This record gives sequence, C-alpha cells and structure tokens, in this order.
Amino acid sequence: MTDDRIQVTSVGIVAIGRNEGERLRKCLMSVVEQAGRVVYVDSGSTDGSVDMACTLNVAVVELDMTVPFTAARARNEGFKLLRKTAPGLAYVQFADGDCEVVSGWLEKAARFLDEHSDVAVVCGRRRERFPDRSVYNMLCDIEWDTPVGEAKSCGGDAMMRADAFEGAGKYRDDLIAGEEPELCVRLRAAGWKIWRLGEEMTLHDAAITRFGQWWKRTRRCGYAYAEGAYLHGAPPEMHRVKESRRVWIWGLGIPVAAIILAACLGVWCLALLLIYPAQVFRLALSGTRSVRENWWRALFLVLGKFPEAMGQINFLYNRLAGKTARLIEYK
Repeated sequence: MTDDRIQVTSVGIVAIGRNEGERLRKCLMSVVEQAGRVVYVDSGSTDGSVDMACTLNVAVVELDMTVPFTAARARNEGFKLLRKTAPGLAYVQFADGDCEVVSGWLEKAARFLDEHSDVAVVCGRRRERFPDRSVYNMLCDIEWDTPVGEAKSCGGDAMMRADAFEGAGKYRDDLIAGEEPELCVRLRAAGWKIWRLGEEMTLHDAAITRFGQWWKRTRRCGYAYAEGAYLHGAPPEMHRVKESRRVWIWGLGIPVAAIILAACLGVWCLALLLIYPAQVFRLALSGTRSVRENWWRALFLVLGKFPEAMGQINFLYNRLAGKTARLIEYK
C-alpha cells in the first residue's frame, strides 16, 4: 500500500465470506497492513477465495459445511482462531467479505474504545459502494444511515471489546439473522454500552439487482424480528416486539380483514386496502432525503411488510414443528 495508514496492533480482524471474489480481495487488502492480525472465515467458496487469502498472509478458517451455516457461527470460529493466535489483542473488528474497511477507521474506533471503558461495541457509517446501480442498493444505503451516539445495536461491521464479546457468550451460532442486535441485548444487560460514530467505517457492495433478491433479504429480516421477539420480547427489553407487531398488522392483518369484510358485507370493503397507498404517501412526505429516495423508500417499506410477514410465519412454523432454521440466502 502507498498511503499513510497506521497499524493498530491492538485490533484483530475477522472477515467472513463465500465466493466474494474481487470484493473479498478489496476487503482483505483494506486491513492486512492496518491490523495486528487478520482471520478470514470461508464457508465453502469455489472461486479461489481461500488461496487468494493465503497469498495475503491471512489466517484462514474453512468451515465444516456439513453443519448448517450461519454468519454467527463463522464469526465465532474466526474469533476463536484470533484468540488462539493473538491472545493479547484488545479489540476485534468484524467485517463481511463484501465490505472494504475505510482507511483510518480502525485507529479511530480503537481510540474511542480506549477512551470509553464502558463501551463494548463501536460502529460507524457503512455506505453502499454503488447506490445508483439499483434501487435495492440505494435502499441499503438509506437503511444504514442511522443516528450517531449511544445505540441499542450494531450491524455486521463493528469493532468490539474482545473480553466483553467473549464474556457475553459471543454470537448465537443458531441464529440465521439478527445475531448482532441479539448479542447487543445481552451486552447491554451486562452493563455495556453500544456506540455509533459519525465516522466512515466500511464500503459495502450489496450487489442486489433483482426484485427476488430484495424479497428474500426482507423475508429474512422478518424471520429475525420474530426470533428476536421470541428470545428477548419480555419486558423491559421488548426486543423486536414493535417491529413484529407492525409486520403482523400490515403484512397479514389488514389484507385478511379486508377479504373477510368483503365476503361478509360486500366487495366495497376492499377499499380498506387503500390504506397502503395512503401509507406510502405519508411516509414519502415525512422522508428526509431527496424526493426520489423518499418515494422509493416509502414504497418498499410498505411493500416489505409482506415478505417480512412470510418470514414471521416461517419462524412460527419452525418453532411449532421443531425444525431447524435454514439460512435464507439472497445472493
């Protein structure tokens, strides 16, 4: 590298991926000369990702794919090797293989944790690398534009205090989604704080170009809401209860009510469904971004309640049938 990046020896990196190709190379190149130790966890790549990581002198963990894959399990395995090979590292930066860590982030995040002993997790701004390539990429970029300051949770890219992460029990291996907010619930219960900085953290390449990809990703989100509410929905946390309630009302309750009323009282009752375009209109007018972004965001927020409802039903079925969840992949 030719820039002036400073190596942060107190930070180790755990990156996870499968068949990320050039995106993985950018991810690893962004950290190999900055961090004290880098571990890449591969989940069955067939594109030479493992060999490429080895050429960069990155430690590699190849997951046993006979065991159901989850990102949570991959991160835990990476952390396990990181702890074994570099036990003195104070912090671990988790990153997805389709993300590039912005120059200077590791130093800023580590300094923040050094100065705030009550904070276990710090994250920054994740941006979409190509927001103009599809409306779905743009929606991801909007989704990640969250308020700075003390937060309730983080995403997949975050720097964590290694001892706090381990002390909280790490990620739950069995969660197919929503493992980061679930971990943050346990960390906060243990007295730790989660913090979001306004600094640039990672560039993400969502590569979502088809409606079907967006639908699956959103269905997985609904599943995560349901599981989060099941695990931590009791007071005082009420984790994901509000989100799940909205999904059931908008994704299932209103359509079912309209059909039942139409069958009993007449087809004119289907006018109840006009509440959906009205909601789109309301959300678009209350948006804080450009007119184009506000309208697309409003449309897909409302439309998204239907795949989210499918995810909720999927979780409920798995619980009642005693079935193991399978990862809902969208790319």
